[in-house]
Amino acid sequence: MAEHFAKKRAVKNRAKDAGKAAVKALGWWKAHRFLLLRRSCQLLIIGLFMVGPTLGVLRGNLSSSSLFDTIPMTDPLILLQTIAAGHLPELTALLGALIVVVFYAVIGPRVFCGWVCPLNMVTDAAAWLRRKLGLKVSYNWSPRLRYWLLPVLLLGSAVSGTVLWSWIDPVAALHRGLIFGMGASWILIVLVFALDLLLVEHGWCGHLCPLGAAYGVIGRKSLIRVTATNREACNKCMDCFNVCPEPEILRQPLKEGDRRVMSQDCISCGRCIDVCSERVLEFKTRIGAKYEG
Repeated sequence: MAEHFAKKRAVKNRAKDAGKAAVKALGWWKAHRFLLLRRSCQLLIIGLFMVGPTLGVLRGNLSSSSLFDTIPMTDPLILLQTIAAGHLPELTALLGALIVVVFYAVIGPRVFCGWVCPLNMVTDAAAWLRRKLGLKVSYNWSPRLRYWLLPVLLLGSAVSGTVLWSWIDPVAALHRGLIFGMGASWILIVLVFALDLLLVEHGWCGHLCPLGAAYGVIGRKSLIRVTATNREACNKCMDCFNVCPEPEILRQPLKEGDRRVMSQDCISCGRCIDVCSERVLEFKTRIGAKYEG
């Protein structure tokens, strides 16, 4: 029995097979539930923007919008660049940024990245294809690079007098393209896809995106966290590492000490929970015990 257990603990699945054990053990729905919920949420938000002019549910774009023509929402990174460029934002823009910051500061780290951002579908597709093709080669970029880009953007906006990020933002480009037509924006999206597939594993979301960095800072103390509540059942299959866009954040919770993923780099996508056949991980709130030991 002990020998059988040792063999079970030594299991390490191939990257391209990530999730297959979960489908077999838990069923197709439980092995994909958070992925499907995220896609539904992303597509629903795009759909609401499309019918916004007709139904008035969600008007505007990801930079500045209003819900039911009543609740303003403003991208906090765009607002900061606007101020840095020397432009005084309207009161509704300030209120909209405050609403967005409070919402994402409370709910979970980088929830925007995993549940709202349309470019997440592109980067997820690149990561999936990378696993299926067995591509291992990747340039080693620092994940801190995106955080250095934040002050660079603010400084660039101050020097140029313009909202610098709006010229090169693939997230906004894809969102506009899906609603109004791609035009030349598809080139920028293809470049992001190629970056993630061929050059740097999780290159955009994991290393470059300053918008993701901003939401990471905003949500660093947020409530909902992926937690290894059943850590003892982990069989080291590596499926969660293979699908996570920020795999380094899973090492500490699965080893010892605090079982919660406390890193602000987590995008709260829940994919690691989906693919875990042993039900090691789940979403929990950070209030109360630290789940140590």
